[in-house]
Amino acid sequence: MSTARLIIADSEKNANLYYATRFLAPDAFIFIQINGRKILVMSDLEIDRARAQATVTDVLSYAKFAAQAKRRLGAEAGFVDVVDEVLKGHGVQAIEVPLDFSVHYADGLRQRGYEVAAKPEPFYPERLIKSEEEIAAITRTLRATEEALACAIELIRNSEILPDGTLRIGGKPLTVEFIRKVLHLQMMERDCVGQHTIVAPGLQAVDPHNEGSGPLRAHEPIVMDVFPQHAVTRYFADITRTVVKGKASDKVRRMFEAVQGGQEIAYRLIRDGVDGSAIHKAILEHFESLGFQTGEQDGRMQGFFHGTGHGVGLEIHEPPRINPRPDTLRAGMVVTVEPGLYYADAGGMRIEDMAVVTRDGYRLLTEAPKVLEV
Repeated sequence: MSTARLIIADSEKNANLYYATRFLAPDAFIFIQINGRKILVMSDLEIDRARAQATVTDVLSYAKFAAQAKRRLGAEAGFVDVVDEVLKGHGVQAIEVPLDFSVHYADGLRQRGYEVAAKPEPFYPERLIKSEEEIAAITRTLRATEEALACAIELIRNSEILPDGTLRIGGKPLTVEFIRKVLHLQMMERDCVGQHTIVAPGLQAVDPHNEGSGPLRAHEPIVMDVFPQHAVTRYFADITRTVVKGKASDKVRRMFEAVQGGQEIAYRLIRDGVDGSAIHKAILEHFESLGFQTGEQDGRMQGFFHGTGHGVGLEIHEPPRINPRPDTLRAGMVVTVEPGLYYADAGGMRIEDMAVVTRDGYRLLTEAPKVLEV
């Protein structure tokens, strides 16, 4: 009995499908893998482009198999009927699908006699270990992101501090929205697309995923977390810098130094075979030793209450995770290192770099400087 892997999705959104085929399409299509053979079943609109671009064994006509199914069924055929038609003759009785596979399709296949099981992520474990080509693609995205971030920081550096503490540049208020627009435009010029970019000033950044809004002010930290996807390669990058226009408070300065120290702890520990939870625990203990406690304070979480890092590739968040849950790092994984501290009397502080795990340590990909006051 053969087991097939099956994905029915569009490859613009489904990273597993793009990884398997290297073919980008906005509409759903059928991908079947039987042993080492990769099969695409494509519409007339996309079949010739798929034959020219996809890294698969066969590209078959959806219309042809739909017509066969219609003659057999006496009714219009859908995706499930076409999959059934293609699989006939291959001895397939069991099908593995991703966790996000449609229940409707799974039920339809079971009704046709197939065993359908959802395979836990990673659907393709080899996605976690990046090739040098993939690392180069991630680095390309990262360099574009660093250049865009440098432009944003330069705007903040060149801004004027008004008597009320707000910032102005070119005679206009300097706002989160303007900085975010600059970041997105700069990244677009470099073939990268940013979404949900965080530019969070002051207390807004105490919620680490607050995207930020409104005027920027002097003497308070501004957290900028930028994580675009390259429009051509599809690989993401992720970087965070926190800056203060003017003078940082003593606590913010100590937070900056503590977070940099947390990164250095991670770099000392990262290597093939290490448990990510041990890295996270060591950073948390480092913060606590400096007096930066984590927990609920005055009705909200404060301190260091997110993970130290995560994998990055065709998705912005991939395994492995560097957080309280055990997860083993392996050579070739690309991870972020992003400890942070968040307090209602100071604001947010996060610094994030990217690194490749190696057999004996790590290779840092990020080149952007870390400067607190600008």
